[in-house]
Amino acid sequence: MRRLAYLDQQVFQWITKHLCCPDQFSVKVFKWISRSGDGYLYILVATLLYFYDPEHGALFFYTALLAYSIEIPLYVVLKHLFKRKRPCDLLYNLKSHIVPADKFSLPSGHTAAAFLMATIVAQYYPTLTLFVFVWASLIGISRIVLRVHFPLDVIIGASLGLCMAISAMVILG
Repeated sequence: MRRLAYLDQQVFQWITKHLCCPDQFSVKVFKWISRSGDGYLYILVATLLYFYDPEHGALFFYTALLAYSIEIPLYVVLKHLFKRKRPCDLLYNLKSHIVPADKFSLPSGHTAAAFLMATIVAQYYPTLTLFVFVWASLIGISRIVLRVHFPLDVIIGASLGLCMAISAMVILG
């Protein structure tokens, strides 16, 4: 496990050194992308679909509600089980570009929520599949660029979101 954490830190440092643009414009763009995954958009989309899409809206709404009601408590349990420090708290002389909501990094809740929503959108609105998965991926990337998550946090968050969405879709048929 330590070897995996070490490798994850090395990948994080490589990404932030070679792939991240430190200019203010890029940071602002990634902050905006990250904020799009704060949860308000999910509530708005699900509510609008519930009222304005008679074909899939209600089922979409209930699937998302069930998936998030499973994902959020599981996410909290995993955060407190792993208690992994964030990059800005673990790596010397590194500051995050945003203030994280809590002190632990594994899994990435923003990424989990984004992939959960993307999976459900793709199920009921397949023409949006590419768009929503690119958007969810950008949220995950933004969490690394903003220095609040390691790559493994994002990968596990994405997996959590996918699994919870699929579970809810199976339960609701």
